[in-house]
Amino acid sequence: MSEPVHIIGASGRSGTALRRALLARGRPVIPVVRDRTRYETSLATDKGSSSGPLLHPPRIADLTGPSAPLATALADAKTIVCTAHARNIPALIRAAPETARLVCLGSTRKFTHWPDSHGNGVLHGEQALLASGRNGVILHPTMIYGAQGENNVQRLAALLRRLPLIPLPGGGTSLVQPIHQNDVTASIIAALDHDWNGPHSLVIAGATPVTYRDFVLLVARAAGLAPRPVIPVPARALIAAASVLRHVPGFPAIGPDEIRRLLEDKNFDIIPMIETLGVKPRSLLIGLGQLFSADTKNASPSKT
Repeated sequence: MSEPVHIIGASGRSGTALRRALLARGRPVIPVVRDRTRYETSLATDKGSSSGPLLHPPRIADLTGPSAPLATALADAKTIVCTAHARNIPALIRAAPETARLVCLGSTRKFTHWPDSHGNGVLHGEQALLASGRNGVILHPTMIYGAQGENNVQRLAALLRRLPLIPLPGGGTSLVQPIHQNDVTASIIAALDHDWNGPHSLVIAGATPVTYRDFVLLVARAAGLAPRPVIPVPARALIAAASVLRHVPGFPAIGPDEIRRLLEDKNFDIIPMIETLGVKPRSLLIGLGQLFSADTKNASPSKT
């Protein structure tokens, strides 16, 4: 039997997806979680993998709390995946055995020209890993969609259902390259099996970049919405409108920096991802089709 994989954040979206995928492959998992109740709730949606010898009892530890519980939870770890925010990587390095391989999740938010606590935390965590000399990698995904409970594409689809037209800063000409959760999971598993010599950093992204305009139209089509026109609107006007609409029931809250980031190109070379991990990501068209097809099935009433 393969050695167990310690998953920090095993009840989060990426952690849950990874836990299920590893168990389906017959690989033991040791969950390391902060909240036992939330973890047990996430198990309730598993299908046939929430029990048995492959899934070890959860170990309770908080990356932001005292270091001793985390060190105890990781004392026997050979391979650790940290799906918690990358700002916690320094705490992980202090607690993890020196010989353990580390696979951490970061974010391409680190490249933004509108830095925030999220992006700065990713940079801080990456710097800590690269300075540690540890064997492992920090994977930087682009926008992740397709996970159970994700709020990127689903929030956008909910907003589009309320709008007769689609206002986009600059007309939505900036590039995006979203990655499906299954491709993120496949990349993490490939990273687990890769022989890392020292610390590394690697971007993982979708198959090809598209304009944000085309991304929005593809989401609308996949969600079964009627076509509607896209109109270019100055970012400043959208920020003002969003500050008002956020108080309207049913409209998602959209912050000023989110709107400004819509003006940034977020396209990346995936050749290093393919060559290093052997993962070829699916196209956005296929991924969105899979996402909304699954949503339709889950929403359908059961037959009696």
